[in-house]
Amino acid sequence: MSQTAIVTDSTASIPESMLRALNIHTVAYYIHRGSEVLRDLVTIQREEFLHWLTTATTLPTTASPGPGDYLEMYRTLIAQGVRNILSIHMTSVGSGAYQAACVARDGLREEAPDVRIEVIDTRNVSLCQGWMAIEAARRVLEGLSFDEIVERVKQMIPITQMIQTADTLKYLYMGGRIGKAQHLVGSLLHIRPLIRMKDGVIVALGKAHSRLQAYMAIANMMAETIGKGAAKVAYVHAGALQEAEKIRNLVEAKVNIVESFFAELSPALAVHTGPGTAGVCFFPVKT
Repeated sequence: MSQTAIVTDSTASIPESMLRALNIHTVAYYIHRGSEVLRDLVTIQREEFLHWLTTATTLPTTASPGPGDYLEMYRTLIAQGVRNILSIHMTSVGSGAYQAACVARDGLREEAPDVRIEVIDTRNVSLCQGWMAIEAARRVLEGLSFDEIVERVKQMIPITQMIQTADTLKYLYMGGRIGKAQHLVGSLLHIRPLIRMKDGVIVALGKAHSRLQAYMAIANMMAETIGKGAAKVAYVHAGALQEAEKIRNLVEAKVNIVESFFAELSPALAVHTGPGTAGVCFFPVKT
């Protein structure tokens, strides 16, 4: 086993096959549904949760893992011989995961003084966070130094972007995660909002009058960002694979894509986005 390990959270929504192939370790978020306490992608899976969510009258709440959850993960890895841990988390503005991981790291300084733990606030979410974990894990397999891997992730933070759309912002609004897109909430009857993350919070990019117009806007925004360069992209969705496929067709007619895959949001994210969400998480690459 490598002496370097990559840790992230279930909300990174990385496909299970990639987690296994790249040896990425995940810590599960919590979902509180009435009196039930569920663990994201452990005791509740995507299809079951989305089916229930369409019938819900009250949204469940979510909670980030606590310091104890990260301590358990870090200690397990250390016991296996790991001496460098890169822990990659969603925006600290919208979640306490980054802070909890920092507490766990600090708590291990005396217990494991020879172990280096770097905790990263991606200022993003979903497969933007996921891409950083994926690229870091690949660098581990390539044998890069820990410092080089940390630097690679830090370089990705300002250039990795999410754009997504949904039938409604109701779920983000009900969950209190609407950020700076608050002004869109009152006019959602016949529009499809477009949102992204900026500086760790959700902001509005605009709105469209149909899903197709929204998807075309996503493709145009990507094309404007990437220009004549190339990109890696994850087509993300919540129970809407066919919609994500439509986005792919529009994007790949305009942008030079060197790697892509489909990924479904974890239940802890689907709570806030709602079923039907679709979009992209991408970053430019050199060819």
